Amino acid sequence: MIKHKRPNIKQVALAAGVSTQTVSRVMNDRPDVSPETRERVQKIIGDLGYQPSALARSLIQQRSYTLGVVTAGLKYIGPARTLSGITNAAEEFGYSLLLKELPRFDVTHVLPILQEFISHHADGVIWAVPEVGDNREWLNQPPADLEVPMVFLTMQPRENIPVVSIDNYQGGRMAMSHLLDQGYRHIGHISGPLDWWEARQRKAAWQDALQENNIEVRESYWVEGNWSSASGAQAIEKLFQQYPEMDAVFAANDQMALSVIQAAYQRNKRIPQDIGVVGFDNISESPFFCPALTTVQSEQYTVGRMAVEEMIKIIEPGKKQEQESDHPTPIMLTPTLVVRQSSLKQQVH
Repeated sequence: MIKHKRPNIKQVALAAGVSTQTVSRVMNDRPDVSPETRERVQKIIGDLGYQPSALARSLIQQRSYTLGVVTAGLKYIGPARTLSGITNAAEEFGYSLLLKELPRFDVTHVLPILQEFISHHADGVIWAVPEVGDNREWLNQPPADLEVPMVFLTMQPRENIPVVSIDNYQGGRMAMSHLLDQGYRHIGHISGPLDWWEARQRKAAWQDALQENNIEVRESYWVEGNWSSASGAQAIEKLFQQYPEMDAVFAANDQMALSVIQAAYQRNKRIPQDIGVVGFDNISESPFFCPALTTVQSEQYTVGRMAVEEMIKIIEPGKKQEQESDHPTPIMLTPTLVVRQSSLKQQVH
């Protein structure tokens, strides 16, 4: 069997008539290379089929080019979308991932998890577990001598901790402002599980919007779900019983909003004439609900991408100096409202 020897960086440099340092600059997309030289080196790399050694790069630059990712609840759309963003961004930056999916959201004994990443020489850890219950309490007394950088996702901003999240409260306000502008005044709410920070933010937006418009808020005007369509079905039946005047529903996610549409149809209620419906997340099926669902577009994929970008700023040489201060500023992404037929009461003739 004939074994073909892999081309190395010295062969690329010799063929291109440049130094190995110049080849390295081209491979790392450094700006200090002329366009002509960059094009010539890239052509030689392609012709020779040169593939840089990840191990050699790690040894030279004293980094593993590996990121640890802790997640949970990948059966939910939000965490799954976030992980997709992390994966794609890491690949673009040339980093591998070590993935740890927790069995539950409420895991608080985190030291063994972090030690495992450290033992694999991870350059940083992205904590992508949503904030649920007291699963962030360990940040009040973080493990001692923890030298691995961390970026946190989907949690309430905290001082001096890098956080990337969606402004769930603002998204809820967008949904409520739209319903109020359409003339709805008896707006019920199906919340997510209230041990989730995201669910509490969306419910607070519903309540504040009503109170600011001098609309009474009662306990009977909302019901807690658990993000599933089945829980939404139970919740909307309770709301129909408890709140007979209800003319609109803000559901904390699209799966529960689907149940509202089905329940309205079963009761011969017209959407949006008799009852308006707005969801949250803009899942891919939302345009195909009947009628198509108005919903809040939450950029979970972008949250994942930005988490990787923030981590790169921390661990890449020279990037720390680009930060304005040593105290990280939380990043809160503003969602957008996607208006469809389920809430357009004013346009129904």
